[in-house]
Amino acid sequence: MRKIILVTGGQRSGKSVYAEKLALSLSPTPVYLATAHVWDDEFALRVRRHKERRGPQWENIEEEKHLSRHDITGKVAVIDCITLWCTNFFFNRDEYGRQPSVEEALAEIEREFDRFTDQDATFIFVTNEIGSGEVSNNAVQRRFTDMQGWMNQYVAARADEVVLMVSGIPVKIKG
Repeated sequence: MRKIILVTGGQRSGKSVYAEKLALSLSPTPVYLATAHVWDDEFALRVRRHKERRGPQWENIEEEKHLSRHDITGKVAVIDCITLWCTNFFFNRDEYGRQPSVEEALAEIEREFDRFTDQDATFIFVTNEIGSGEVSNNAVQRRFTDMQGWMNQYVAARADEVVLMVSGIPVKIKG
């Protein structure tokens, strides 16, 4: 039976660790689907530490954009995270060097989300509440924050459960 769980919160609120523990409580061999693009050496080190923390029982998949390429039918998967996944669509330039509009990127992400979650699996999506702080004075950041916030709403509306992490404490807000 398909189930979608969204784990949201601020940076370093405990979202990933909570999602990983939840996945392990549901399956001895969960899938970890990492959406991050590795930009530099510091981030590569962070990725390596995360893999080591999770351990060998995890099936690790790295996929920056097209989650639906992966068949996870019957499995429990942590998708970490929507914010970085959105970044990969938002900053994707076409063959002419044109960055997509917020509307174009959001529509593409929503279509990919729908294709991916059409599988019979348990999906645990991790995301950030980047719009909870002050409004940026940077126009690109404001557009991204809007798009990512709309994507969070899209996922939350389709989720069976939504958990807000506050200082390491899970607060169930849906389901």
